[in-house]
Amino acid sequence: MTAAVTDASANGRPLVVDIHAHHFPVGLPDMFERTGDARWPTLDVTESRLMRGTDVFRSVRSACFDLGARITDLDAAGVDRQVISPVPVTLVDWAAPRDALTFLRAQNDALQQLAAESGGRLVALGAVPLQDTDLAIVEMQRVMRAGMVGLEITAMAAGRELDDPTLDAFWAAAAADRVPIFIHPAHQDVAIRRSGQPIEFGLGMLTDTAIAATALVYGGVLDRHPDLRIALAHGCGTFGWAHPRLRYMAGRAEGRSSALDDLVRSLWVDSLVFDPALFGVLVERFGADHVMFGSDHPFLPEGLAGQLEILQAGCEAHALPDGVFGANALGFLGMAAS
Repeated sequence: MTAAVTDASANGRPLVVDIHAHHFPVGLPDMFERTGDARWPTLDVTESRLMRGTDVFRSVRSACFDLGARITDLDAAGVDRQVISPVPVTLVDWAAPRDALTFLRAQNDALQQLAAESGGRLVALGAVPLQDTDLAIVEMQRVMRAGMVGLEITAMAAGRELDDPTLDAFWAAAAADRVPIFIHPAHQDVAIRRSGQPIEFGLGMLTDTAIAATALVYGGVLDRHPDLRIALAHGCGTFGWAHPRLRYMAGRAEGRSSALDDLVRSLWVDSLVFDPALFGVLVERFGADHVMFGSDHPFLPEGLAGQLEILQAGCEAHALPDGVFGANALGFLGMAAS
């Protein structure tokens, strides 16, 4: 079913929809306390920080957990609607399946409730325990019935690449229901041979994402399930630049270079590439109608306005249509502006 969404653009400017933003709800189960496993994330509202066990994972702004602060940020930047998704550290694909389901189900319900309270400004992506395909399918179907608009998953699921045969039933179910899936890196520390910053942020996240896209395109997932709706964060990482080399080897062997290009253009990507010059490659690989505004709000210091400035500069440099600001995101989500 296609949802109707009011076009909130004003003063002649295009509708602005942020496809890539994260939220950590208040009041999630304290799985660290329950299990003693220090990998579980928790929220310290008093100190505005995310914890793993007793260690500080990262400090955050109040918009990460407070609806009022988030709406204030949206208003200040001129963002009409935002798609909130789980903070990647909460995707817990390493946990015991039932523990993961308990945590993710509570988080899904909290995010959907937040969207319901936002006056139409927010819609939410859920998360599923991909370490157990059957549980993941059941939770996916539950959250879509409850009104969530899609899922966020990691670029590698419980130690498996996305073309692993054990995930095929999940992809089949997602394709059958046309569930939008947003892929976000979460294993940058194992995607490259060096750790620490700026290496993990600058190279690891992009490599993790590119490997995920390679599994989808070259591992047969998109061939087997052509109805999948998949978007990848951070402009699909380095994949846009690596695809010609991958295509050269695979397409040459299989005689299907143009078919591989078509598979790539079935993917969506966000605009979070930090440099207007890079938008030309995004458009060439994925198409101008499959590039969407993404900000990583509220984690980057330049904020929503800073990422919108980069997008505006990229649009001017490469003559991109206004749809990259919002209409493309609605198209990916299967939502119609009315």
